[in-house]
Amino acid sequence: MINYVYILECKDGSLYTGWTTDLNKRLETHNKGLGAKYTRGRIPVKLVYYESFNNKGDALKREIKIKKLTRNKKLELISKKEK
Repeated sequence: MINYVYILECKDGSLYTGWTTDLNKRLETHNKGLGAKYTRGRIPVKLVYYESFNNKGDALKREIKIKKLTRNKKLELISKKEK
């Protein structure tokens, strides 16, 4: 099973980082207002970045590292992935 760490851009421009095994389903859940408490009042959200991992533990470690990044560092990460 593939594990994903992802970053969403919320309606208000803020960024949310999470983990899932199904990106499409998770994005749909967030946009229905059924995702994380943080995103519920900030929909719609759009997927702007993701990384995939074969191991859940590695994905969760990466999620923690990304969550600790400053907003500017997250934006740098997103822009590098887009190139």
